[in-house]
This record gives sequence, C-alpha cells and structure tokens, in this order.
Amino acid sequence: MTQTAMQQNYHLKDEIKAYWSARAETFDSQPGHEIFSEAERAAWHALILKHLGVGEGRKVLDLASGTGVVSHLLDDLGFSVTGMDWAEPMLERARAKAKTRGRSIRFLIGDAESTMEPDATYDAITNRHLVWTLVDPLGAFREWHRVLKPGGRVLIVDGDFVNPSPLAKITSLIAKLAARLGLAKPTAHHGPTSADLAATHKAILSQVYFSQGARAEAVVDLLKQAGFSNITVDTDLSAINRAQRVNFGLLKGLERATQHRYAISAVK
Repeated sequence: MTQTAMQQNYHLKDEIKAYWSARAETFDSQPGHEIFSEAERAAWHALILKHLGVGEGRKVLDLASGTGVVSHLLDDLGFSVTGMDWAEPMLERARAKAKTRGRSIRFLIGDAESTMEPDATYDAITNRHLVWTLVDPLGAFREWHRVLKPGGRVLIVDGDFVNPSPLAKITSLIAKLAARLGLAKPTAHHGPTSADLAATHKAILSQVYFSQGARAEAVVDLLKQAGFSNITVDTDLSAINRAQRVNFGLLKGLERATQHRYAISAVK
C-alpha cells in the first residue's frame, strides 16, 4: 500500500470514528439498534443460537459493539463476551449499560480491522452492520481468522443498504408522501439524525470498499480468500423484521423487509 493510500485510509477511518462517536448519543433510541421488545430479543437469540449454538462460557469477540446491544444478547446465551469498538462515546454507554444490568461484559477500544488481540483467542466473532463500513474487508477478515481458534466461527449480520428493491423504493415514497400529507407519523429514523451527519454518512459511504452495496456473494468471496470455509448465507431474518416492524411502522417495516439483509457464518 502506498503512503498516499495509507494517508487516505487513515483520514477515512478517522472520519468513520468521529461519525459513530457523534451517533452514540441517540443510538439506543433508534429502532434497529437497541432491542425494543421481548419478541425482538427472542428473534435475535434464535438467530445467534442457529449459527453459534449456546455459549457455555465460550469466548466471543463482538466487533463494532457500539452500546453493547449484541454483546448483551450473547451474554444472555452464556458466552464470555468481549465487546470492541473504537468510538469511546459508544463504549461509555456500553459500560454504563452493563453496570446497570449487572453484566460482566468486557468492553475494549479497538479497530475491527486490526484488533491487536492475540492469535487463536476467541471461539467466535460477531458483528452487526459493520462490514459495509470497512475500508479493507479482506484485511479485516484475515485479522478475524487470525484471532479465532481453529474451528472458531464468525457471524456477520449485514446487508446492502445502497440498492433498494423496487418494492422498497415504492414503500419509501408512499411513507414520505403519507407523512407529508399528515396521514402518517414520520417513522423513527434509522440513519443520520441531522443534515450534517447525513452529509458525513454519504461521504463515508462513497469511499468505503462496499460503496456500491455489500452484497452477500461479495462478502462470501472475500471470506474464502481470507481462509474461511463452511460458509452459510442465511437470508431468513423475517422474525427480526416482524418484531421491529411495530416500531418502524408498516411501510418502513415493509421497506426494511425487502432489503438485501443476511447473516453469514463461516468457520476457521
């Protein structure tokens, strides 16, 4: 990698860090981030159990852990959890949440593309809505392969948030029109919460590796290059979508349900 490329990547990753630090204050108030019902919690538990099994004290590294939402789900299931994020405001909220709930989850500041964790340390690695933001996903996947124990598994939950389906486009337009006419309340916003953050989000998206959308098949190809095998793509997130729809509203819920979302598991 050239010095110029390194400087550009550093600048971009710095911008990503600042963006998520700014998002920390309202992160847990937004549907799709925090868990808002027991039905949603159960749906997430079922997804994790399906791909990772019960924890039984196994060590899991939850990357881009944010305020600790997925870390708590893993803790519920008996995993020994380390959450890692490089936005300190997110970690402050994650640690406070764990203290309030009496959870012994360890939270560390760190870069998901270069964790600085020892070789063969973890039984599993998880992340939610991280891969689409990666500057160097192949390098990140190789790093995850390194810190996993032999037979360890990675679970990626992500999607293509760039290319909406035809139905998603239609439902989005209807939702905006209904809100403008006063026929429906604007749905809780999942993305940036101000014009400045929206502009930053757009600028970041244009520069990351998956700027054209993180399609499952592209993620799988990079996982194979990184040395992973036994790769499974699970596109049945319907239980989670149904549980979240209550908080998003019908049209926004339908829009999200038609997005290319997936859980990918792979083995070292």
